[in-house]
Amino acid sequence: MSIFSVVFSRASRGWTGVEVDLAEVEGIDDVADLMRDTAAALDADEATMLLFAEADDEWFGIVRVDDHNDPRVFLSDVRAVQDNPVAELFLEPGAQAQPEDEEGEGAAQTPYPGPVGDTGLLSDLGTTADELMALTLREGLLPADALAVVADRAGFAEALDVMRV
Repeated sequence: MSIFSVVFSRASRGWTGVEVDLAEVEGIDDVADLMRDTAAALDADEATMLLFAEADDEWFGIVRVDDHNDPRVFLSDVRAVQDNPVAELFLEPGAQAQPEDEEGEGAAQTPYPGPVGDTGLLSDLGTTADELMALTLREGLLPADALAVVADRAGFAEALDVMRV
């Protein structure tokens, strides 16, 4: 499963971003350190940093770090941690994924995602908690499209598009 991940941080000239690799990251504290290191390398302001990740149109995750505060996280579908250890990085610290139900006769997996985390982490950047949930649960909307909407509202959609190419 391929994962596209990028860190955006504010600089005096606007948002700057760089693609990052989450393969060696082991926990949310490592993610926050990676975000801070990336912002420093870009000579960006460490006041607000966002990490967006999406995997093969299956799920997306967002991490927000403000100054030196603890990271705030959101994962579009908790079921992703069953198949992808990187998705587990987007669980709130101390949270555990719900184990999948045993599929027996008559049991059906819900077609809807199971979002978890801080839905309000982007409220001051143009995406309210309700809007983030609507983007997550909208049938037919791919994770990349949801992140594009969030990036557009925050003011860095063009930079995200350039990085996807």
